[in-house]
Amino acid sequence: QVQLVESGGGLVQPGASLRLSCQASGTIFAINAMAWYRQVPGKERELVAARPRQGTANYGDSVKGRFTIAVDWIRNTVYLQMNSLEPEDMAVYYCNADYETPYSKPGKVFASWGQGTQVTVSS
Repeated sequence: QVQLVESGGGLVQPGASLRLSCQASGTIFAINAMAWYRQVPGKERELVAARPRQGTANYGDSVKGRFTIAVDWIRNTVYLQMNSLEPEDMAVYYCNADYETPYSKPGKVFASWGQGTQVTVSS
């Protein structure tokens, strides 16, 4: 089983920056991709940013140019640098990892989610 632990959420004013971190631990053979999603009450969870091991990052339209995702593949850690935060960015942010284990069939990919971290943007 793989656990994801997020950190870095909090309360900031509009225009401020915040950096989220999420580290994966457990029985991991390889992580194929890591991503950040967010959710507000009454709405579906939406993709914020994703970074596959092979390929380039992709971002939700509302955060392009303001947020940056980075992955330390050695430490199984994903970061989300959030700049120019807006009240509309306020949500619970969830970390996600797609991974393979040493014991599963090659190519079998599992997904794991973090517990979520609250980001509040308010003056």
